[in-house]
Amino acid sequence: MTSPALTFPIKSHYRPGEITALCDAAIGAATAALARIAALPPEERSIDTTLLAFETAMADFGDATLPLTLMGYVYPDPAIAAEGSACEEKAGMFVVSVFTRRDLYDAIKNAVTRTPEESRLQKETLRQFKKNGLALPDDRLAVVRAKKEQLTQLEVEFTANLNNDTSSIGFSAAELDGVPKEALATFARTASGLYRVTTKYPDYIPVMQNAKNGGTRKRLYSAFVNRQAEANTRLLTEAIEVRRECARELGYGSWADYRLDGRMAKSTGTVLAFLDGLKEPLKAKIRSDLAALLTHKKELEPGADRVEPWDLAYLTEQERKRKFALDDEAIRKFFPFDRVVQGMFDCFGPLFGVRFAEVTGAKVWAPGVKLYRVINAADERTLAYIYLDMFPRDGKYGHMMMVPLISGRAKGAAYTVPVTAIVGNFRAPSGDIPSLLTHDDVEGLFHEFGHTLHGSLTRVPYASLSGSSVEWDFVETPSQALENWAWEPAVLDSISGNYANPKEKLPAALRDRIIAARDLDAGLKYTRMLVISTEDMTFHTADGPVDVTDIADKAYRDLMGIPPLEGGHEPATIGHFMGGYDAGYYSYLWAEVYALNIFARFKKDGLFNAATGAAYRHWILEQGNMQDGTVLLFGFLKKEPGMDVFYERLHIQPPATHPAGPDRSGNHGSS
Repeated sequence: MTSPALTFPIKSHYRPGEITALCDAAIGAATAALARIAALPPEERSIDTTLLAFETAMADFGDATLPLTLMGYVYPDPAIAAEGSACEEKAGMFVVSVFTRRDLYDAIKNAVTRTPEESRLQKETLRQFKKNGLALPDDRLAVVRAKKEQLTQLEVEFTANLNNDTSSIGFSAAELDGVPKEALATFARTASGLYRVTTKYPDYIPVMQNAKNGGTRKRLYSAFVNRQAEANTRLLTEAIEVRRECARELGYGSWADYRLDGRMAKSTGTVLAFLDGLKEPLKAKIRSDLAALLTHKKELEPGADRVEPWDLAYLTEQERKRKFALDDEAIRKFFPFDRVVQGMFDCFGPLFGVRFAEVTGAKVWAPGVKLYRVINAADERTLAYIYLDMFPRDGKYGHMMMVPLISGRAKGAAYTVPVTAIVGNFRAPSGDIPSLLTHDDVEGLFHEFGHTLHGSLTRVPYASLSGSSVEWDFVETPSQALENWAWEPAVLDSISGNYANPKEKLPAALRDRIIAARDLDAGLKYTRMLVISTEDMTFHTADGPVDVTDIADKAYRDLMGIPPLEGGHEPATIGHFMGGYDAGYYSYLWAEVYALNIFARFKKDGLFNAATGAAYRHWILEQGNMQDGTVLLFGFLKKEPGMDVFYERLHIQPPATHPAGPDRSGNHGSS
């Protein structure tokens, strides 16, 4: 029987003061529920009255506050958005206070579990308590609590600074020579008639890829890597110092050691060896790529002797045009947003045994936001809801992300309906022209959709272990796996359609050139990931104070092989460092190995093989953190994930000594 569609799975409109009141009420309700657990006399303590009651209280708290904190990233009214950011800070502080409470820890730690599922929940819950200092005496526990609260403040402020950044530069038409007229039409104009180009991606990318004037590109690049430079450099530097002090209090050698406890990589040494093993192969590839780009630059500027950071996107795009006759504006017309979304649903729905239906009349927080219902194909049950908020506006989060809002979990005999949101910044519709996507946009959408499927199709009984609440170096696996479908001819055929004539598909010759050009910037893409991963690990293994800008510049110079922008402060602009990926950025490269192994099975069995899709849904999408990622991968792959597919994908030679990496990460015993 079909479940009725909700037009408001989360509240989307707020009066001034309402988010603050709701946030405070959620904290109050959770505080009362936890007080009841802590006050139980020993004879009344059981798994139901302690561990499971704690899990329920924290799940209720998350479901109440996550939709509120989302508004700090997306709500059009800046005053109400500020309430959302403030709620995020308060909620973070509250969680720190909870997991540093000895009375709760003592109530939970000796509860006798009855099932493997309860044992897993207890193990992971106690791990979180211990990593917040519950193995310490009270005086040192108080120090950890204070430092964790300080970190929450620093991270929220850093993120809010980027969300609220309004950096822009005024350029004349001549300075923007080469930028497509379609992009120019979307730029605001200043009072003096200049084009106002912001550092948001829909403005930034077309200018960096197409502006012929190197001075224009350098000015915009400088603005981009200096967003909130002074404030966020200070906040990041302070956070790294507080993290190191916190790790030392907890008995770890570094913040990286602390963060990697309980992850698939298990140790800092393993991660550093993995990254080190990639350095020489990727250096060789990026040097080769840069040599080709320099040859092109010399044709444009005969006296040029090196490629600059602000040249990379431009020269790569010009190479795409010259070698493969590719032009993003020509490609865009075949990827109207609505058509791509429906095509994506049509591809992956049958593969994973679901279908997607837009909820008409849905209540949303801003014009252009859409709501979809995920329906189980076998019995028409509503499994989940997905919001898509994909167009830029002032004050909105500037990148792409998937946000969990309501967690999947068992409630008695029923199962809750998870809610997620994908937040992005594609080019907005303009007049009669709909939002038109580049192929890079399509790949990015597939990536985030992989995350939301992980959150939507979960069947885990506990919110804290459901969906993408997995080991951090496994969390990117479903998203990076799904990216690969965006490069398959059958998929590109099925999701495309000229916005002016939907029956006109992406021409086969153009499609094949897009695919052929996939590796044009592979060296740049993966070396860039290695640069950020390297500086991240350097920050978080340091013995003393760090100069984040200097470390980043050195990593860039060493790995990219060209000097960074003098006066740039790029670490201040990388939200990942203050958004959960601290000592964790390596996971993009690490999880890519898993993702490529997963896709290799689909390629072998058939991209749309429903039996393989059902196995993937069971082993990867439904299981959450009920078992270690190594167990889940082995369950799906029926073998160890190997590094070979990664080297093949990048067309690089493996190092002489095989590095420690994802295929060396543990046994397959259930836990």
